[in-house]
Amino acid sequence: MRITGIYAAIAAVLIVFLAVRVSLRRRAVGVGIGNGGDAVLAPRIRVHANAAEYLPLSLLLLLILELDQTQPILLHVFGCVIIAGRILHAIGLSSSPALTPGRAIGIALTWIVIAAMALLLLWQALAVHVLT
Repeated sequence: MRITGIYAAIAAVLIVFLAVRVSLRRRAVGVGIGNGGDAVLAPRIRVHANAAEYLPLSLLLLLILELDQTQPILLHVFGCVIIAGRILHAIGLSSSPALTPGRAIGIALTWIVIAAMALLLLWQALAVHVLT
């Protein structure tokens, strides 16, 4: 669980950073709930929420792979891609509500790594059942 711990810690720092950005903007514009129609606050809320939606599943899959004794290098690749995808997505969506390259690449990386980890877990489960 040491490898997953690294990426969980990085993800936690990212989530806190994104949450602080939301809180600071809320304070600046005096909005407690929702976005108050603020063009800066709305995407910040969405960036934070999007990270909060995708990171838990990604980290859970990574942890299960680690517990299944998946090769450490593969775990690090998955972890790096998860974090890179979330950072790129945050930068892309923060810069524009349109589909930016960072946003597109970030979500693509996130979806690809989630799918790859899920398929690997299915493969590992099937291999155990077939071989035993």
